[in-house]
Amino acid sequence: MSSLAYDTAFRARALRTQGWGLGLLAVAGLLWIWFAILLLTPYEVEHNYNTTTCHARISADDLHDTSRVCAEARDWPKLLGFLGASVPFAVAGSVLTAIGSSARRAAEHHAEVTRLDTASA
Repeated sequence: MSSLAYDTAFRARALRTQGWGLGLLAVAGLLWIWFAILLLTPYEVEHNYNTTTCHARISADDLHDTSRVCAEARDWPKLLGFLGASVPFAVAGSVLTAIGSSARRAAEHHAEVTRLDTASA
């Protein structure tokens, strides 16, 4: 395998790794957005054929709400589960993005050093 083919394959792998990292970070971001939507928006719950309008979970009105129906529909462990599920995606995405970016920068650096060495010789 020639050095140009190896360099091209190395850069392609680095770009693919970086792409996977950005994709995983996008999944984590979507989970954070979904958590924010569930936390900040009012909602309706059907209970015993009645529809109850509930305040957003973060609002002060909900803290003193005596309605168990609203509290059980969007309980805190379920909401925090979205944040917990986003952590592995965020960590893996950050690591893969950093590895891919570093590999691309290293390949660019090596190519530039090689070009400068051949130009000065």
